[in-house]
Amino acid sequence: MSQVKPLELSFIVIISVGFILNLLPPHPVESVNCSEPTAQALLTALKDTVLYRTEVRPVISLQTPTVITLNYYIYGILGVSWNVEGLSWDPSECGTGRISLPRTSVWIPDIVINEFMDENKVPATFYLYVNHMGQVTDSLPFHVISSCNLDIYTFPFDTQNCSYTFNSYLHTMSDVQLSLDDAALNVFENSLKTIGTNGEWELIGIIPEKPEVDRNVSLQDQFDSVVFHIVLRRKAAVYVVNLLLPSCFLVALDVFSFLLPPQHVDRSAFKMTLILGYTVFLLLMNDLLPVTGNNIPLINVFLSVCLALMVGSLIETILVTNLLSGSAAYPRLPLWLRALLQRGARLVCLNKNSKPEENSRELSTLSVRTGDIGDAAPESGHPELLQELRNVSRDLFSIRLKVEDHLKTDEQTEEWIHLGLVIDRILFIFYIIFITTSFIMILVLWLSWYNKHSQT
Repeated sequence: MSQVKPLELSFIVIISVGFILNLLPPHPVESVNCSEPTAQALLTALKDTVLYRTEVRPVISLQTPTVITLNYYIYGILGVSWNVEGLSWDPSECGTGRISLPRTSVWIPDIVINEFMDENKVPATFYLYVNHMGQVTDSLPFHVISSCNLDIYTFPFDTQNCSYTFNSYLHTMSDVQLSLDDAALNVFENSLKTIGTNGEWELIGIIPEKPEVDRNVSLQDQFDSVVFHIVLRRKAAVYVVNLLLPSCFLVALDVFSFLLPPQHVDRSAFKMTLILGYTVFLLLMNDLLPVTGNNIPLINVFLSVCLALMVGSLIETILVTNLLSGSAAYPRLPLWLRALLQRGARLVCLNKNSKPEENSRELSTLSVRTGDIGDAAPESGHPELLQELRNVSRDLFSIRLKVEDHLKTDEQTEEWIHLGLVIDRILFIFYIIFITTSFIMILVLWLSWYNKHSQT
């Protein structure tokens, strides 16, 4: 998993921490005897035996570890329960099977969450329950803000696994041992029932884990722990609607801009406006993108490809517009370029029309007719008419020369214009192929990563 900027996840956590805590009186007893079946008599009896002895762990022998069982619920309370070893009473004799006591009156285990990044800002609780079997239950609300290393390569279609590690801050395994409550196996189902709003994330699993004890290390040198793995999946609908779909629409609009005739419409102005709008769109949507670490998210690659395609399309439009607008000043096409033009035109179905040849034929016909007029003039026998015809012949010949020169220039211009149109068509085809290939590759990478992590 890549090391990225830690994400702060905020949960109200119901952590039911049940532990068998040997809260013992100074001398072993079998039961607490009440003078009468009232809460006051029970409280008096407890004060004489176990209450307000919080300096040390409530065990008869310090060699006996305190076993703490953990349960965990998203959006809930840290519940602490334990059995007071040697403590019990008869509910009928004492008048109640459970009594609430101040939390400061008994020993409380120092269970902490290693991934905690901020102080617990929820209201404090001051009481706990003790039942007639000696079981003490303490419920603590926790507002957990934790850090989690995220793999955002497939953002926003990513699934994250964040862990909460519970252990005693001071006591080693020789004093405090943690175990999973039976209800911890159903923690996911219980959390789904109690969870409120999911926000950006969807809870898809909670996996409890009890790390194995290292048999080669003394219990006095180890800290027992319980780990809960929270599997979260990001809700991608917001990012698809706000990022992916607008980008696809703008790229599609850029593709359809190739249908604008470059010789009659200023296509470059349209494309520059499109690029400017897309740049402003990316700046506005920048807050939705993740802060990257070692890996670049695929969505960043997708957005960069979209922008690069638009810029490449603008460069192609500038090149074609230059060919179409400045073709009159260019010399005649070289033979090798003319041969490539003919092959490319056949490939993209843009064959050149035959208007220049038809114009040449018309000029040839005009020349022949002018020659006939000059040859037939001497047979008329009218000098004035003959001179007039000669003048007309000279004028027609001058017009013919000018028209031929103009047609030669038009033919050169048409060749360059034809070259520009062929290049425009070829680059349009490559544009479509590149867009299709890029989008398919990104989609395949997303799907392959999703299938890989969904199986694990």
